[in-house]
Amino acid sequence: MANELVNASALDVVTSGPGARTRFGRTAPLSDRALTVALYLVSIGLALLISGILVSATGGSATAVGGALLDGSVRSPGAWGLTLTTMAPLLLVAVGTIVATRAGLVNIGQEGQLLIGACFGAYLAVRLQGPGWLVIVASLVFAGVGGAMWAGIAAALRAWRNVPEVLTTLLLTFTAFPLMTYGLRQNWLIGDRDTSRVNHINSGEQIPFDARLPNVELFGNSIDSGVIIALAVAVAVTWMVTRSRLGARIDVLGLNPRAAQRFGIARRPVAAAVLVGSGFLAGAGGALLLHGGAAGDRLAFGYSGNFGWDGLLVALLARNRVLLAIPMAVVFAMLRTGSSFLASTGVDRKMTDVVQALLVLALLLPPAIIFLRDRRRELAGAKAAA
Repeated sequence: MANELVNASALDVVTSGPGARTRFGRTAPLSDRALTVALYLVSIGLALLISGILVSATGGSATAVGGALLDGSVRSPGAWGLTLTTMAPLLLVAVGTIVATRAGLVNIGQEGQLLIGACFGAYLAVRLQGPGWLVIVASLVFAGVGGAMWAGIAAALRAWRNVPEVLTTLLLTFTAFPLMTYGLRQNWLIGDRDTSRVNHINSGEQIPFDARLPNVELFGNSIDSGVIIALAVAVAVTWMVTRSRLGARIDVLGLNPRAAQRFGIARRPVAAAVLVGSGFLAGAGGALLLHGGAAGDRLAFGYSGNFGWDGLLVALLARNRVLLAIPMAVVFAMLRTGSSFLASTGVDRKMTDVVQALLVLALLLPPAIIFLRDRRRELAGAKAAA
């Protein structure tokens, strides 16, 4: 009975208050929804316009660059299959980030957690003997454990000494890179044990062919089955945060920690568990890169390729909605795969970073405007009531 009371009270807190997250949906007035859509369209249009002006200023053609991005991401043979394959690890990282954010945590160490997870997964993948499916499953889980352990350091410091996780997760990211470099130079860790290779010191060992995720052939495109794993995780986490007691507790913790304590929610253990879970998904995303082939079939310097940072941006733009992270991850994956075609236009592929940054700003601007509008309404209502 007490648990039911806590859960009901938590749901009241989640669904109350101006601007609060709602678990059962609160329909906005039609005029507000129309304004929201208009703001997004105008912001995205301005971002694309500015991108075109910048491309033209560097001597390129905006239409040619746009066509190259589309060719590389969806229009050329096999392109959209590669785009979806690239989307999978981005989505896993974003889902873990969203859950942490809903709990009021600021985890920005996904790049390091993904990298450490990839190291754990690579170590197991080349040493575990058994059928391919067993190696893949064990490697994904072990990689998740690696990411969870790396995030667990920040979680322990937060619970023990109340050290802000925004600092520890970021600093741990920059610690992960030299650790990987050291590991690649030691063949008893993750370095290549085949000393006959010329560059074996700077890369890891190639994972066995049967330890790679199988592909799904669809309309002439080869889609990594890791996409199915990422989508299944997204659906499962969506149910957890919107329909389960644990999801209600996470939301209450993020919205009002004092209320969470009053309802009997153990703030520190729950926050630590959520941060560790976020690291688990980021670490599993690192192994998904390895077994899915989006970043090659062996570890090397620069292996993570900013997948962790991009996954963080995907979560930011999804605004704590797990399912909304799916199309956002597809957009970022399109920019990644499409940039490989920019060489034919004479424009540096780094231009996609500029386009990405402008799109991020464009998608963050409408929520800020809507927040200011709602705040003004709230203040006006308070004045009228007084």
